[in-house]
Amino acid sequence: MEQVLDKKKRKFEPKRAHRYYKITGFYEFVIDSIKKSMPPVIAIVIILLLVHFFVMEIPVALKYAVENLPDYGVLAFFYASETILGLVPPELFIAWAGETSSPVLNLFLLALFSYLGGMTSYFIGRRALKIPSIHQYLEVKMAKQLLMARKWGGILIGVGALLPLPFSMASLVAGMLKYPFKNWVLIGLLRFLRFALYGAAIFSIV
Repeated sequence: MEQVLDKKKRKFEPKRAHRYYKITGFYEFVIDSIKKSMPPVIAIVIILLLVHFFVMEIPVALKYAVENLPDYGVLAFFYASETILGLVPPELFIAWAGETSSPVLNLFLLALFSYLGGMTSYFIGRRALKIPSIHQYLEVKMAKQLLMARKWGGILIGVGALLPLPFSMASLVAGMLKYPFKNWVLIGLLRFLRFALYGAAIFSIV
């Protein structure tokens, strides 16, 4: 009985947690997963840079789209952005929602489409496994990550859902590493919390 009470009284110890994560390979898993998911990100960045310098500046294009598209057009544009690695900051769209006639509804729709965009990315990752070259790459080069994904993948998704990091990228990696979809569905709901918190902050200043 006393041992049970002692365990309940134990506080979170950062040093012990850091040592545990280091020994179990959590840090290595996160770093390797990010490094090996960078090629598609780099490709998208190159495309955006080409558009920015040779077609239309990205900030100008975003401002034009937000100001001239109807609400459903902005939401569709946002869904596409959240599916394609989420490189456009959601804060821009949250600020847009604050200027509409139905800010709370549009904020909820943004959160929903962000969630669905991450889900789409997850399934893109799973479908990518059917491509022989990618399947071979994962089975050989990322065999260790495939084993670690079931243990640590939830933390990677949670970080992507809550923090200003591409949620789509975390979901894409989760799909490619065969992280259980039912777990993704539950952890991905943290995305709604992020939009609620950011919306409350941004709505107060716009």
